Amino acid sequence: MDGASVAMMFGAGIAGGIVTAIAGGSSLITFPALLAAGLPPIVANASNAVGLLPGNFMAGFADPESMPRWNRSLLALVLVCVAGSVAGAVLLLVTPEKAFTAVVPLLIGFATLLFAMSGRVRLWIESRPASGARARVSADGLKILLLIPVAIYGGYFGAGMSVMLLGILSVGIGEFRTTNVIKNLLAGLTSLVASIVFVVQGMVAWPPTTVMMVGALIGGFTGGRLVRVLRPELVRWIVIAVGTILTAVYARRYWWS
Repeated sequence: MDGASVAMMFGAGIAGGIVTAIAGGSSLITFPALLAAGLPPIVANASNAVGLLPGNFMAGFADPESMPRWNRSLLALVLVCVAGSVAGAVLLLVTPEKAFTAVVPLLIGFATLLFAMSGRVRLWIESRPASGARARVSADGLKILLLIPVAIYGGYFGAGMSVMLLGILSVGIGEFRTTNVIKNLLAGLTSLVASIVFVVQGMVAWPPTTVMMVGALIGGFTGGRLVRVLRPELVRWIVIAVGTILTAVYARRYWWS
């Protein structure tokens, strides 16, 4: 990598870490940065998953008071996430480069839309009353059924997965903080499993990924300080605007060029 690429990866990592700490949606910044550095889309996607792994996984331990109890229901969700993320990662590996390139604008646009709706999803979750024991039993099966395609998507691409998880996990759970902790843990686990597959298959471009990872760690720490003075809503709108612009840019590049 030349100096410009190093600076771009480091800056994207910092920006992604800040966005994750304040509002979420870091992949909408880091994945396009890896593409701009010249990485093939599939390699960029695999490298992005590995580069963001530390911050994604550690987010699950940010609220220890709300950690869920380990029970059969949580074990089932974990197993579905592991199996689904492996399936999604393998699906990415067997996807032809041209086919994945064609869906990149759709993936970025879909993730942007999910991120834009995240505020409404959170308000809906917080307004839901706690469910009774009978409703919780039936909700477990529904959550597992809905989680299967989301886990596969998480292993395949992942951006916007947290919003999907929040909506699914809210079924049968009345406490938002507990829901959020489980969401972070499952998202981190999905990223970890997919990253292992990508590393074993040699799909990770380590120089830009390492630089971005360092930047993301610094950005995450910085974002933890900035969250005290910056309005999360402002950051959200910036990320949405960036995602919208990048959707148009990559649609023009991969569809009409």
